[in-house]
Amino acid sequence: MNAAYGVTAVVLVMLAAVLIGTFGVRLSRTTSDFYVASRTVSPLWNASAIGGEYLSAASFLGVAGLILTYGADMLWLPVGWTGGYLVLLVLVSAPLRRSGAYTLPDFAEARLESMAVRRLAGVLVVLIGWLYLMPQFQSAGLVLRAITGAPEWIGGSLVAVVVAVNVVSGGMRSITFVQAFQYWLKLTALAVPVVFLLVAWRADGAPGLSAGDAATWALPLASGKEYGLYSTYSLILATFLGTMGLPHVLVRFYTNPDGRAARRTTLVVLTLLGVFYLLPAVYGALGRIYVPELAGGDTVVLALPGRVIGGVVGDLLGALVTAGAFAAFLSTSSGLTVSVAGVIGQDILRGGVRSFRAAAVVAVAVPLGLATWARTLPVADVVGLAFAVAASSFCPLLVLGIWWRRLTSAGAMAGLLAGGGLAGGAVLLTIGGGPHTGLAGALLAQPAAWTVPVAFGVMIVVSLLTPGRIPPGVARTMVRLHTPETLNLDRGDWRPRSP
Repeated sequence: MNAAYGVTAVVLVMLAAVLIGTFGVRLSRTTSDFYVASRTVSPLWNASAIGGEYLSAASFLGVAGLILTYGADMLWLPVGWTGGYLVLLVLVSAPLRRSGAYTLPDFAEARLESMAVRRLAGVLVVLIGWLYLMPQFQSAGLVLRAITGAPEWIGGSLVAVVVAVNVVSGGMRSITFVQAFQYWLKLTALAVPVVFLLVAWRADGAPGLSAGDAATWALPLASGKEYGLYSTYSLILATFLGTMGLPHVLVRFYTNPDGRAARRTTLVVLTLLGVFYLLPAVYGALGRIYVPELAGGDTVVLALPGRVIGGVVGDLLGALVTAGAFAAFLSTSSGLTVSVAGVIGQDILRGGVRSFRAAAVVAVAVPLGLATWARTLPVADVVGLAFAVAASSFCPLLVLGIWWRRLTSAGAMAGLLAGGGLAGGAVLLTIGGGPHTGLAGALLAQPAAWTVPVAFGVMIVVSLLTPGRIPPGVARTMVRLHTPETLNLDRGDWRPRSP
């Protein structure tokens, strides 16, 4: 790829993010604007913004890289990430919006009437957010190094600075406009080159896979990967259940005007994600044909236009893909920063706009430092670990908290500690001490299959053993969660301490 084109693409995307964010700054006046955009975001805007922040570096670069490397087994990633929104639609979205909460810790306190559960939920939000932010910064460094040869820390630092400026300036109101724009940019950045790539592939005689790849790479569970069946089912569980536990996804449902709008938003999101996830698989398959030497990395999406098409057209398409990649880093990092800053600002600092802004700087600085220390794994693998932690902690809390009135504060605490602690420990061992081999390696690399049942089981058993810890106001809370707003009942809505 022509380095000048690539740098120009990066600069234009960052300028666009800042300029669009500046428009949002003009509309951000209150604390509610900073945290939840005053709950006035329409379903289409919100769905586009969710698509923008949800389609991270793992979706834009990582899925194609894993499909190139491991083949059909990795198709479960986009299926699971999309299907997770169906679970979210059915079980969580509308009741969560009706809760009146601003953050996941707010919901935990409202449902269980326990400050201890709130604090633990806050810690988990921050940990999941930082685990998810780290590969965004690492991938930004990888992309910038690929097009310019610059040290990896520069790309991550650029993304961190732009994200911090947008979030500190306008909060949720500002990044909603930015993320909606970036979804459509990312879709364009993958869709337009795919058309040219398929035309070039057809003109080349439509070459197929080698005989060896057709017998292994193209067939599920045929690659000979150790404990492949376990890893596949664990991956499915993590992606389907982890979506509802991602703080940067859930916080967007607080921006809808009501529960009905939250459900409509989720339906639109399913459509937008389904369209997008058709594309990385094409890049992975074409990469297996034309650039199989790139297996094991995340650069196949960036390299294909130049390798297959070449010339000025290939350089321009490569620059477009680079622009989409940086849009992915910026949009996802923005959403994560808002969710983490919201928790730090409310639960550690004093609340309000000033606390939110200070918390946003901390929310970006810590994972940026971690990104330079931790060993670099395929970005989709690290994001998959974040899904496993979310599925093992917030998924049981939300499902049982919304649908089971006998959940107690003691049960919730025990389940969060068991599921979140075990999954978090597996993540630390995988990132800091890996790679591990054998059964232990499979259990640590894909922990959801055993940590999610443990979390649910501990929450249920401990709750049954502590019936005296059922919150006194549980009946009123359950009515509020499940009563449509159109009935206009006086439900005594709980309000967070701040804002």
